[in-house]
Amino acid sequence: MTSMTSTHRWEYDVFLSFKGEDTRYGFTGHLYRTLRDKDIYTFMDDKLQRGEKISEELLKTIKRSMISIIVFSENYASSKWCLDELVWILECRKNLNQLVLPIFYGIDPSEVRNQEGKFGVELAEHEKNFKDNIGKVQIWRAALKEVGNLSGFHYNNDCLESKFIQGLIKRISSTTLNRTRLFVAKYPIGVDSRATKIEKLLKMDSNDIRMVAIHGLGGIGKTTIAKAVYNKIVDGFEGSSFLENIKERSGTNDGIIQLQEILLSKILRDDNLKVDSISRGINVIMERLCHKRVLLVLDDVDEQKQIENLLGKCDWLAPGSRILITTRDKHVLTTLEIDSLIYKVDEMDRYEACELFSLYAFQTNEPKESYLQLTQQFINYANGLPLALKIIGSDLRSKSICEWDSALEKYKKIPNKEILKILKISYEGLDQSEKDIFLDIAFFFMGKNKDYVVNILEACHLFPIYGIPKLIDKCLITIEWGNLSMHNLLQQMGEEIVQQESPQALGKRTRLRDYVDACTILTGNTGTNKIRGIMLYSPKPITLELHAQAFRRMRNIKFLILNNVHIDGCLEYFPNSLVLLDLYNCSFSLPSNGYPQQLVYFNMPYSNIRIHELFKQV
Repeated sequence: MTSMTSTHRWEYDVFLSFKGEDTRYGFTGHLYRTLRDKDIYTFMDDKLQRGEKISEELLKTIKRSMISIIVFSENYASSKWCLDELVWILECRKNLNQLVLPIFYGIDPSEVRNQEGKFGVELAEHEKNFKDNIGKVQIWRAALKEVGNLSGFHYNNDCLESKFIQGLIKRISSTTLNRTRLFVAKYPIGVDSRATKIEKLLKMDSNDIRMVAIHGLGGIGKTTIAKAVYNKIVDGFEGSSFLENIKERSGTNDGIIQLQEILLSKILRDDNLKVDSISRGINVIMERLCHKRVLLVLDDVDEQKQIENLLGKCDWLAPGSRILITTRDKHVLTTLEIDSLIYKVDEMDRYEACELFSLYAFQTNEPKESYLQLTQQFINYANGLPLALKIIGSDLRSKSICEWDSALEKYKKIPNKEILKILKISYEGLDQSEKDIFLDIAFFFMGKNKDYVVNILEACHLFPIYGIPKLIDKCLITIEWGNLSMHNLLQQMGEEIVQQESPQALGKRTRLRDYVDACTILTGNTGTNKIRGIMLYSPKPITLELHAQAFRRMRNIKFLILNNVHIDGCLEYFPNSLVLLDLYNCSFSLPSNGYPQQLVYFNMPYSNIRIHELFKQV
């Protein structure tokens, strides 16, 4: 038989399998005509010549059908053709999530499952004829047992045949209506490989209940990947629903109730179904869906309560159901009563980033040669974030090289508003101490050892042992080899947040690390008690003439980090609020009346520090 692959398309809604003598003028014919009348695209193989071996054409037809309906009549097992066809249908069910609906026409399902009655007689006859290939008959027996255990339809002349067929059509229609695919992306670069990894985590051949969370920072492509996964596996379920923007739509009770109603209507095909309260909605979802094998995608979840409002504790789901969640915060899964796996979406590699950027900027998958160097600089700036590559590439399309040069300098200084808006969502969900931790890391502690930073921030009463893991869960920072790190666009977002604290007056910002800004404050005595930290890194030694009262109004400053700075003159005041004093290759004359009682770290490699009596009284 032909090989099975996971990439496929549905060519037919239904493949109708039956014993040869059950022609289109009998039950199967009636069913076939009714399916066609309902615009359900159906293939019936009665016109194909049946021989010893199933044709490649028929195997491909079965493979490209969304549903296989197998009509088991009394003499079904006498046909080697039918039994081989059954084996292939079950292979498609296993590997492609094809839905298989058995119809037991005039026979009991146990006759198929246990090979009793005529089925037992026919299988015994096959064993005589296949003495040299008894394994083939064993495969047929296993297939009959498997299909006999599936949920199907039993017709035994106890109702009108037309009524029975209408019930079957209703079931098929509810399934084929689910086949509508979601739009994934204009250029889905790198999406399929990530979707395939998630599909493996979902273990579609298992009949347990599985939940997978797609986790990553804003703009990394979580929703896009979730849509691709949904499209790949949706046809293997009795019902499905993709609920987008859960966080945004859960802001009010009415919004939550609307989400509950959408979930129910999508799966039950009832647009008139209404609920009057959140708690009632949870119960209706549990009661109405607990017997269905469902696929549910909850997009953009940032609180565990949002999942509970839709699915309770998830302990009622039917076997074979799958839940897919996209989130920026993996902590939302911790209290659910269902095992879950987390797939962390990483940034694009350079090849993927170049292709995606080029498609938006040039509408080809490679950059123009004259733009190659600038393209690489923009790719470095976006650092593998699909959202940034898309927005910047679209912005630069049809622009000249001079315009690209200017745009690059602007992006380095002023982040794009669309990118900033998406990235800032996670930051806005933090409490004040967590926001301070994030901004302190963005300004002063990128690349620093975690334990070192924890000790400093503990002295600032920011509770970093609790706060740093929360930032990691929300994808705002990472730890690499024990050192703190974050995406460069997140760092730029932090700088923009601080700049907006006081766009005009530097001294009213909480943190300063820009070379010109820091020099302006230190030499002009324009600082205020708003300033929390100053970093002045000079690539080569410089001399600054500090105002004697430069620190007089900076009574809350915690961090002073100087590099290659010679301070000319003597300070008359030095703040006692400092927690970190880091001076590399500096010369500094400190006043005798400074009392840095909160100092945790005092580093001064290659420095000439005249301390006088500063630390005699500490």
